[in-house]
Amino acid sequence: MLYWLAELSDGGGAFNLFRYITFRAGGAFLTALVFGFLFGRPLIDVLRRTQGKGQPIRSDGPEGHLTKAGTPTMGGLLIVGALLTSTLLWARLDNPFVWMVLFVTMSYAAIGFADDYSKVRKQTSAGVPGKVRLLLGFIIAGVAGTWAALYHPEALTGQLAFPFFKNLLLDMGLFFVPFAIIVIVGAANAVNLTDGLDGLAIMPVMIAAGTLGIIAYAVGRVDVTEYLDVHYVPGTGELLIFTAGIFGGGLGFLWYNAPPAAVFMGDTGSLALGGALGAIAVATKHELVLAIVGGLFVVEALSVIVQVLYFKRTGKRVFLMAPIHHHYEKKGWAEPQIVIRFWIISLILALIGLATLKVR
Repeated sequence: MLYWLAELSDGGGAFNLFRYITFRAGGAFLTALVFGFLFGRPLIDVLRRTQGKGQPIRSDGPEGHLTKAGTPTMGGLLIVGALLTSTLLWARLDNPFVWMVLFVTMSYAAIGFADDYSKVRKQTSAGVPGKVRLLLGFIIAGVAGTWAALYHPEALTGQLAFPFFKNLLLDMGLFFVPFAIIVIVGAANAVNLTDGLDGLAIMPVMIAAGTLGIIAYAVGRVDVTEYLDVHYVPGTGELLIFTAGIFGGGLGFLWYNAPPAAVFMGDTGSLALGGALGAIAVATKHELVLAIVGGLFVVEALSVIVQVLYFKRTGKRVFLMAPIHHHYEKKGWAEPQIVIRFWIISLILALIGLATLKVR
């Protein structure tokens, strides 16, 4: 919205700053951060009053989690609110990729909110039925995949780009949209599974968002893509503003979610943020790079899949408990120890993901 102030400039003056994506990304970051600090405590107070007992704690989970009983959930509302406000203020609202990513984020936030509300109201860990969540997630991701394909350059429409290779493209044709669905739904649910310890999910999300924001800015500039020899996707640079909003909103939320958490993100936040990461990857043609940058989320999801399949086949468990962060809890690792080590892993994976821009 504030971008249009640049129209008041004739090429000079302070308003000309609004033409620059980097300036507006800084504005989005600060807006989201201030939003989080201003509304964090009032939101937590409202959630505590309205939720009573807070998020239900599973009795079969790690014993230490029983001390978290009474902590309110739906804290993702703070992140989503900060993200929506900062994006609408600072991004170009005539950019289709901005609206595509916002559509996914807000739609998944709505699914997560319904799930959290059901859990709190019924005081059970079973919220919206899994099949309903998946069906809605598939529909939303299908719309987003089609949306992205319509605005990709003709030479890249339906193509899958491979990291580390200059000109390697796989023509997926009609299968691109189903592939985009898998990426977006998979990312949303992987982040959701990771959100099991105080602060565990939000920092890796911020790291991944920051990395994807740099990638989006790079592939949205023709001069940078020519230098790096990567595929040019016009318009994706505006997604840097969106990811700056995630980073600012995430920091604001982490202030209250750091151990011991005053509020949980809930499915409202984890599904929304995971879906956003997947949508950005689809928009920028970096779906496979997301698997590197978000490798922690991939491992968390795979640990659940492996555990379930192996148990059904043998009656035994590979991990003491899944997702894998609970396995390390069962082994005696302290919660902050697990969280910080997983943050370090996320940062390493993000640097590897960034290296794909240059190593070709």
